[in-house]
Amino acid sequence: MKAVICTKYGAPEVLVIKNVEKPQPKDNEILIAVKATTVNSGDVRIRGLIVEGFLRIIMRLVLGITKPRKPILGTIVAGIVEKVGKNVTSFSPGDEVCGSTGFSFGAYAEYAVIHEQSTIIHKPTTANFEESAAILFGGMTAHYFLHKAGISTKKNQKILIYGATGSVGIAAVEIAKYYDAHITAMCSEKGVDLVTQRGADAIVLYTQKDIQDLQGQYDCIFDAVGKITKKQCKHLLKQKGVFYSVGGLEVAKETKEQLLFLKKLYDMSYIRANIDKIFTFDDIVQAHHYVDTGRKKGNVVVKVSNEEVNIISKNVAEVKI
Repeated sequence: MKAVICTKYGAPEVLVIKNVEKPQPKDNEILIAVKATTVNSGDVRIRGLIVEGFLRIIMRLVLGITKPRKPILGTIVAGIVEKVGKNVTSFSPGDEVCGSTGFSFGAYAEYAVIHEQSTIIHKPTTANFEESAAILFGGMTAHYFLHKAGISTKKNQKILIYGATGSVGIAAVEIAKYYDAHITAMCSEKGVDLVTQRGADAIVLYTQKDIQDLQGQYDCIFDAVGKITKKQCKHLLKQKGVFYSVGGLEVAKETKEQLLFLKKLYDMSYIRANIDKIFTFDDIVQAHHYVDTGRKKGNVVVKVSNEEVNIISKNVAEVKI
């Protein structure tokens, strides 16, 4: 099978497509013919070891000293179950699924194996594979941090989302709107239409105002791009307000329950598959270059199969940069 191999840490060119042995599922695993995956901020951070200070040492110890120990990167999969282990009961060959491989990686390939009890579900029936992949990474991360902030238990929260147009940020806007929160989205001029369509109540342009110059009182500030610190925006938090950032040491835990929640919201049209661009598998290097620019709005999807892309227009917003 074809797979994208990360030969060392560095620029997108360290990614090389090679033929490798096709994996086989163990007794409790399923083999997925991958149809679509994504390139997100987490992927480029790992590929380029893009962290500062002592975190670089920690990442090398966890992932590999000079290159990833697991050279096939990628965590998001959407595809068709081809084969199941003898003890698998939840899935059958032919099932259309989507999920995350987590720190097992392996999604940048034509086939991937995953344990049936990990973060994998039957994909939404109204979504194709590209759309199914697009709702996962940002949705799971946003779900984790917003629920940690009490979005489901504290009514009428005032939330400031910094970097509201990335895959995590726009998912956070949609999930917060589902819970009837009052949302202030901080983004650039190019993202205004997108966050407005998704339900933001107020918009702050970070090209015109710095977070330290803002005024207001928020129950939660969520940095969806890892660019600010609690110290910079502490003056904006209520007395018991909380600050969370994707740029800190805390990694969002991924669960099957999150996937089922996102699937429900997608089928109810509360969230959409926010796709910026779709790249072919052979263009994985270009996809990483594009994400490296920091200009993406929503998700960058990589189409692994050679079938025609069939976007369901009513559920997808393709954003032109």
